[in-house]
Formats: sequence, C-alpha cells, structure tokens
Amino acid sequence: MNFAAIPSGAAIFLDANTLIFHFASNPVFQLACQGLLDRIARQEVTGFTSAHVLTNVAHRLMTIEAMSLLGWKEAGIASRLKRHHVEIRNLNRPRLALAEIEVIGVQVVPITQQLVAAAAVISQQHELLSGDALIVAVMQANGLSHLASHDADFDRVPGITRYAPI
Repeated sequence: MNFAAIPSGAAIFLDANTLIFHFASNPVFQLACQGLLDRIARQEVTGFTSAHVLTNVAHRLMTIEAMSLLGWKEAGIASRLKRHHVEIRNLNRPRLALAEIEVIGVQVVPITQQLVAAAAVISQQHELLSGDALIVAVMQANGLSHLASHDADFDRVPGITRYAPI
C-alpha cells in the first residue's frame, strides 16, 4: 500500500526515509512524502516518530548538504566531515528540518532502555537491523500498527501495516 491509502484518523509512525525523501527533495518520492506531512499538519492523520529516527534524519541531511555545498562524494562523507569539522558550522539543513518536523506536529515518542532491550529480541525474531527493530519496539509500546516507510524489511513483522511513498 502507498501513502495515499493511509486512512483518515490513522496514527502512523514515520521512518527516517520518509522524512529524508521529503527534505532532500527526492525526485521520485518527495511529492508523496510532502502529501503525508501535509496530512499530518492538517491533523487528518497523527504522525509519530522517535528521537533515534530524528538523529538518522539529521545525520543523512547533513551528509547530503555537505555533498551539495562542498562538492564532496558520498563515499567516506562522514569521515571527511570529521576531518573537516569546521564545515559543519555551515550546514543548516538538519536544524531547519528538525524545526519544521516539530511545526508540522509530528510527535516524538521517548526511547527507554527497556525498548532498546526489546528491540534486540525483535531484531533476532524478525531478522531486522537494530535501528529498524527499535522502530518496531517503539511502535508496539505505543500501540501503533501503521508505518510510513520505503523499507520492505518491515513486511516481515506481523501486526505492522507498512505504507510506501508510491
């Protein structure tokens, strides 16, 4: 199913890729992601995410902006930013995107040590990477079953309905 199929009134967890596609102006997925964020802003659906997702969004937007502004290649971008850390001062997109996410009204749910431990179990049960398993743990703890994500790995988790951008 795609974002257009998300029912009105639904509560949906936003994976990092949904936010990154929107803020990084992805030519394929940006319009669908914008539409979903507009629906959240209009309170047609309720959007949730977590701090660990927002950290992933900020990091990816930082690397994308560095590549664009500085002409750097993607390979080794994080290491290059570490070596040329003074350049980080000029990267505004992550901060602006996080502020916009707040204005849109996406609710950020907390992460606890218990959720991290639950995620380790979920990771093994459903063969998910740690960050994805933490999303599942957070969703389960908050009674969420709808997920906005381009990542088909979540389809292995019973009880989660994944909506892709297109």
